[in-house]
Amino acid sequence: MTVLGQTRPLPDPFFVLATQNPIELEGTYPLPEAQLDRFLFRILVPPVGARTLRTLLTTRVRGAPPAQEPVLDAEGLSRLFTAVDRVHLPGPVADFIGRLVEATDPRQASAPDTVRRFVRFGASPRAALALAAAGRALALLNGRPNVGFDDVVAAAASVLNHRLVLAYEASLEKVTAPDVVRELLKAIPEVPRG
Repeated sequence: MTVLGQTRPLPDPFFVLATQNPIELEGTYPLPEAQLDRFLFRILVPPVGARTLRTLLTTRVRGAPPAQEPVLDAEGLSRLFTAVDRVHLPGPVADFIGRLVEATDPRQASAPDTVRRFVRFGASPRAALALAAAGRALALLNGRPNVGFDDVVAAAASVLNHRLVLAYEASLEKVTAPDVVRELLKAIPEVPRG
């Protein structure tokens, strides 16, 4: 990585937090799907309401951002990742993750009708790894030593929504990636039937 003309090795692990404003994309090239797949989550932020705007107007003088206090240092973050890695992923939950990601591919027999109609390319194996990692983190946050099905379901929308390449028909019918993920979660049971 080069910063101000000096080349430095990337820290391990290396994280990127990025924002994307659809208004400011004009004249730029959007990231290819293969690059988007490297982000763990894509979190869709809704517009703020009047109450939030009031707080913003009354607390930020001349647009100055509020002071930020660090909540974690590099060593603490490293310990947190070590703790996340120790959270157990039970076989049935891992199986659910695998079936969920497989069902995002419209060519698979397990793909629900919504996926067959509106998805051009499904999620990659990286999505399964991301769902497992996010599930482990959610279990840890909730004080549990094991990942549960509910952790996977809670993370699925943010993990999968940027990994689905939708077909043109989706835009015609105003179907979004989060819509497809919701239908996918309804269609794929946590434990296989039969």
